[in-house]
Amino acid sequence: MDRSKLTRRAWLTTTSGVIAAGLLRTQADALKLAPRQVPGGSSDPSKVPGRPTSEVGARAPGEQLRRLTRNQELSSSSRTPLHELNGIITPADLHFERHHAGVPQIASEEHELLVHGMVDRPMVFRMQDIRRYPCVSRIHFLECSGNGGGAYGRERMPTEITVQALDGLLSTSEWTGVPLAWILREVGIRPGASWLLAEGRDAALMSRSLPIEKAMDDALLAYGQNGEAIRPEQGYPIRLFLPGWEGNISVKWLRRIEVSDRPTMARDETSKYTDPLRGGTARQFSFVMDAKSVITFPSYPFVLPDRGWWEIKGLAWTGRGRIARVEVSTDGGRNWVDAELQQPVLPKSTVQFRHLWEWDGREAMLLSRAIDETGYMQPTVQQLWEARGERTAYHQNNQRAWKVAPTGEITFGLGDLV
Repeated sequence: MDRSKLTRRAWLTTTSGVIAAGLLRTQADALKLAPRQVPGGSSDPSKVPGRPTSEVGARAPGEQLRRLTRNQELSSSSRTPLHELNGIITPADLHFERHHAGVPQIASEEHELLVHGMVDRPMVFRMQDIRRYPCVSRIHFLECSGNGGGAYGRERMPTEITVQALDGLLSTSEWTGVPLAWILREVGIRPGASWLLAEGRDAALMSRSLPIEKAMDDALLAYGQNGEAIRPEQGYPIRLFLPGWEGNISVKWLRRIEVSDRPTMARDETSKYTDPLRGGTARQFSFVMDAKSVITFPSYPFVLPDRGWWEIKGLAWTGRGRIARVEVSTDGGRNWVDAELQQPVLPKSTVQFRHLWEWDGREAMLLSRAIDETGYMQPTVQQLWEARGERTAYHQNNQRAWKVAPTGEITFGLGDLV
């Protein structure tokens, strides 16, 4: 069968047949190099009364997922366990963190947002004022522009790195709040205004400039996440949220918006969050997150115990709109086939993809590449280097590679392709 020509109906029919025959293997059938200890329970729960109701739910003892923390410094991060999640929504307590001066503790009732500058009516909004506006809810991803930095340079490409450590500065949530455009219309934007400065209330006084077009398009003043108030590490009581743009500009603990006719050239958009290019130049205000994908299974530290049919699965996303296609290669990029996209396919949101693969027991190199609705295709690492050089620390959306050894062990394989 020519798998490159499989229609959706044929794919589903083939998959159903493999499942019915008991031949399809998934992540649940794989082994781990470092298996996790699972607390034991009653051998027969039907013989023992269960616990009563509680005010706050808890995960099952065997499902204790954790963010990955690198250090406990004030400027630090933690990463989402993408390879262990179901669906596209990230639980709020597993959403990645990136802080520049720790997490401030702010009381909602005393927090204020000042909107001033080139406006007709400078105003101070308290949280109860903002909540009086009709709210909207949207599902979008949020990604740090430094995501993927653990495996990029020629000199430092590891082999034993998990998806969480590699691309865990990515999460998807349902965000609730007030469109920023409504607040800007309330204060009255003066002619000639073209930029905003957003400033946070953390000890770093994080601040970023953004064009007013984005603010009037889909920017949110977000105070809710996945049905509850956003958590302190995500900007409680309110944050700026800019769908599809690099995470740093979605300023948390938002306390001030200044309207102006030029970018402010703040510390966090000059000394950081710029992309050095060849010839001593730099790419600044590289806001949009380009199309990207990552195979979450098979990946390190999983081991395939047997040859046969396996389900390759992963995530794809783009800051330019919707993902149109995801292609998968099992031979290091020589041949590509379309993966199946799991509905819903939402704009500026992650989408799951899957592909049925028959492993013959020989060495394989697994790749994925995302194509968004603008036609942009996720590049190889060589293409990224050619466009931006090898010194950049941001927007590393090159194709990821996973090497399957004849033993079934999975390692990060990008170093084998450069």
